[in-house]
Amino acid sequence: MTELHGTCPPHFAAVRDAFAANFAAGKELGARFTAQVAGETVVDLWAGQADREGTRAFDETTLTPVFSTGKAVMALLIARAVDQGKLDYETPVARYWPDYGQNGKDKVTLGQLISHQDGLPGFYPPQDPSIWFDVPATLKALCEQAPLWTPGDGSGYHPITGGYLLGEVFRRVEGRSLGTALREDFAEPFGIEVMIGTPDDYAPRIAHLQKPTAPPDLGVIDRIKQSAFLDKGSAPAGRGSGDWRRMEIPSANAHATALGLARLMSVVANGGVLDGRSLISAETLAQATRERVYGQDRVLPFKLSWGAGFLRNKGLNIYGRNERAVGHSGWGGSCALADPERKVSAAYVMNKQSSYLLGDPRPVSLIDAFYASL
Repeated sequence: MTELHGTCPPHFAAVRDAFAANFAAGKELGARFTAQVAGETVVDLWAGQADREGTRAFDETTLTPVFSTGKAVMALLIARAVDQGKLDYETPVARYWPDYGQNGKDKVTLGQLISHQDGLPGFYPPQDPSIWFDVPATLKALCEQAPLWTPGDGSGYHPITGGYLLGEVFRRVEGRSLGTALREDFAEPFGIEVMIGTPDDYAPRIAHLQKPTAPPDLGVIDRIKQSAFLDKGSAPAGRGSGDWRRMEIPSANAHATALGLARLMSVVANGGVLDGRSLISAETLAQATRERVYGQDRVLPFKLSWGAGFLRNKGLNIYGRNERAVGHSGWGGSCALADPERKVSAAYVMNKQSSYLLGDPRPVSLIDAFYASL
């Protein structure tokens, strides 16, 4: 039986039981689940191994690649820039970055870009995967590319491109990268362990991944899904390598602890406040989390409700019991959520990846048990 560690009061015993059941069923290698209410940690559990060989325990210091769960972090950073008046969701991206407006994208707003509506989910025609490591070349190719559908006519999930595009918009108005802003504005002053671009010093603490045994089910494959997920150049080469880990890919290569993610999402859950400090206004958070598009996504095989970078729980019921909760999930199963109505934030990280695109049963069982115990 896997030994569990951390904090879980008797009132939340159902969470501990669900966490233990995931390990007993062989669904986990190493994992952590953290939940907060009103900014206070009420559950924080971890267990298992941080490597496939079983030589290193998965503990409270373990960092985990969380892939697209980092998109929620990116959405929070963009929302803060909006709150500071540096960006506006209703302003065309081309006003901040003229080159982006090429080939029919001149009217695409920041709100449309961040809600996956600009028609650039991947490269078309395909590119070599090495292009992702050349940021200027990546941005040039995306600026020159025509949208794969009419911008604003529904969403099509951007697995990686959105991080490059939004990162450049942010850099142009902020003078800093998203990863630098995360470190300087959140990680260092608040002691939050979430990183976009992870230095070598942290490498020994990073969990080794056990990859999924089956590919995800994307439904019927068309040109849009092919470019987003299945072309040779749809994702950077060398995921998990030092070069991949060190570079900043805000949409895809965040490394974090579950506690760090839960604390960041508590900003959204608690009206913009973190540790008693107001960081974002409630008005801006309302803009960031309101529904901007809802319907059948053109890339993921689900009907999705997107806020400004946050995936809304509407119709999914994977981030608790409140349809207005928001969050994001990452390749393999990780996720983070915020529920402003209950002032709940939570995160799940693991190193045994599943093939679920959304709604991995492991975190869903933990989140459901948590809500049932509230």
